[in-house]
Amino acid sequence: MVLRILVAEDEFITGFDLCDTFEEAGYEVEGPHAGISSAMLACQKEKPDLAILDIELTDGLSYELAQKLLDDNVPVILHSERHSATEVAARFPGATTLAKPCPPAMLLETVSRVIAPA
Repeated sequence: MVLRILVAEDEFITGFDLCDTFEEAGYEVEGPHAGISSAMLACQKEKPDLAILDIELTDGLSYELAQKLLDDNVPVILHSERHSATEVAARFPGATTLAKPCPPAMLLETVSRVIAPA
């Protein structure tokens, strides 16, 4: 079974780089979605196995989307350059945080760790 990763990222180049990284690693990728509304619609159509969310998207902060995914037991990786990992971890203790820029190898290792069975 191929795992499906939702990517929400408003920076065009970063979003496509993330998608390429995950596709090359063998994941199915949904995105990149530049806005919350687009990402939420994609989640309603088909629940992802994992989501990588930039905190600041074109139409606002992704906090509501992150909480909805966490409530639906979807692992979330919050990927941001403007918000500190400590601040984000305090708000979303069930999520994983990564600071931008993040090397592709670290992203892939983090995804593997997050989705690995306990």
